[in-house]
Amino acid sequence: MIEYWDIYDENRNKTGRIHRRGDEMQSGDYHLVIHVCIFNSKNELLIQRRHPDKIGWPGIWDISAAGSALQDEDSRMAAIREVKEELGIEINLDGLRPHFTINFDQGFDDYWFIEQEIDLKDITLQPEEVVDAKWVKEDELIKLLEAGQFIPYWFGANIFKIRKLNGSF
Repeated sequence: MIEYWDIYDENRNKTGRIHRRGDEMQSGDYHLVIHVCIFNSKNELLIQRRHPDKIGWPGIWDISAAGSALQDEDSRMAAIREVKEELGIEINLDGLRPHFTINFDQGFDDYWFIEQEIDLKDITLQPEEVVDAKWVKEDELIKLLEAGQFIPYWFGANIFKIRKLNGSF
């Protein structure tokens, strides 16, 4: 399946142009990426193991869901779609906004932190992308990071501390 992304300028305004995934981005063109971190009331983070054939971090554990926003999607729509596609679950982001945004060379990366109770047996994994999912506590995540088994996000070791900074949950 071919994916198309909206192209943004440096101020995060849509340019009216689109980009086909896999093509080289032009200088000065940017796209939107989202990451969703789902926590439960026991202060556990839902993580997923990427498929071993996936380009970029194959077979490695990752946060709850992530991906590029598709053409005509905003950050909220992309986050909801990615969680549904990868884990088969519904999330509600009404009244919320990304916890933080990181600019990277070719775009904007929005990070959503939410709290939701999810029973693992209710998850339906997207088999070509995700091979497993589980809840982890902070110490378990640190062990995965130290063992090189979790994507080394710049904030990875502090994700639980960052969560606490958000007074909404």
